[in-house]
Amino acid sequence: MGIRRRTRPGKPQVQAITSAPASLADDQARRQRRYLIQMGARVVCFVAAIVAWRHVPMIVGLTLVAAAAVLPYIAVLGANAGRERPDYGPDPVTRDLPPAPPHESLDPSGEPR
Repeated sequence: MGIRRRTRPGKPQVQAITSAPASLADDQARRQRRYLIQMGARVVCFVAAIVAWRHVPMIVGLTLVAAAAVLPYIAVLGANAGRERPDYGPDPVTRDLPPAPPHESLDPSGEPR
């Protein structure tokens, strides 16, 4: 999954003509955004655990605390992961070419069989 940019309605999406990766700034922004979302989920888990501690079964509170304890590890792993390589699919230049004809094999003397 590569980085997808938003386009305005009615405008065609520009096709990539190279296999160059996204810029470093775009990659860092994507990883920072993902990290902040996961840390926000951690805060929500802590607050929900505190609010729900006396009002719900104990297993729910413990699950929320466990999720809040594990989320930083997962978030750091995701933030430090290397740059993703987009999958561009088939080569647009050779995609519509007919298949190559079978070539004749040569015997050791150089003559076609």
